Amino acid sequence: MSLTAARGNDAAGHRGTPPPRTPEQRKRALGLDRGAWFLLAPALIPILVLSVGPLLYGFSLAFTDSQAGRTTTTQFTGLANFFDLLHDSLFWESFRIGIIWAVSVTVLQFVMALGLALLLNENLRFRWLARTLALVPWAMPEVVVGIMWRLVYHPDAGILNKTLMQLHLISDNVDWLTSLSVALPAVIVVGVWAGMPQTTVVLLAGLQNVPVELKEAAHLDGAGMWRRFTTVTWPAIKPVVVAVTALNFIWNFNSFGLVYVLTQGGPGGKTRLPMLFSYEEAFKYGQFGYAAAMGLVMVALIAVLLTAFLRKKLKEETA
Repeated sequence: MSLTAARGNDAAGHRGTPPPRTPEQRKRALGLDRGAWFLLAPALIPILVLSVGPLLYGFSLAFTDSQAGRTTTTQFTGLANFFDLLHDSLFWESFRIGIIWAVSVTVLQFVMALGLALLLNENLRFRWLARTLALVPWAMPEVVVGIMWRLVYHPDAGILNKTLMQLHLISDNVDWLTSLSVALPAVIVVGVWAGMPQTTVVLLAGLQNVPVELKEAAHLDGAGMWRRFTTVTWPAIKPVVVAVTALNFIWNFNSFGLVYVLTQGGPGGKTRLPMLFSYEEAFKYGQFGYAAAMGLVMVALIAVLLTAFLRKKLKEETA
């Protein structure tokens, strides 16, 4: 074999493989990594302390009989809390109410937010003012929203009953938040009103990214408004729709403050969402271990539901 051929084979054998790094290069690489971790530390430390730490602590509490009180001793009970949950009809009833609440609020939020986003995406007069006003509910704290709607729903002095009576739709005052039949629908209306703005903003951002050329081409081809929406707009914003729907479902299922201010889970537990039930077990009855087990079960069940939903949507997109 000639020297030229040997060099060619050597070059071919090492083509695509980087040469080994020198000790100086390795130290420099490690220094860059340490620098990157140093820059990330201010963001990672609060996450570890305020999120990961309490999460792990709550996970450990779920397998104990931890209770309120300084004199009580915490003991490891294994899966006892989870077996008790299987036979806790109140918990599963609250979970059923939570699913009804989360699905209803999420669907209604999306439908109304989509309509509002389509309207605000048009070239309307004073559009900037309409967009600003649409964000007002989002800027209000949940406690303020709850107090405001309690006044709206007030059976004697509420504006809702007065308006309905003036329109001759009802003859007697309705106690919206203490009636067994209408309390949950009334609370759902408040949830939709309070959560619709952020969904509108996300959908409006998605609509503004739809190529104008495609809309104009569909219009020139004679496609009507509904046809342009189903063939051009909807496919373009579908990834945004899937993301915002999943996030809204998680957020709505974990709702606490709004419902607590409105009804505190009443009447008769008709609006007792799982978060309210877990809160009562922990801070009203002092059963920290049992409440932590509830939290783990809820996280697992919601994760399963969301995984099935997202997998279905991904299969539809790839089909």
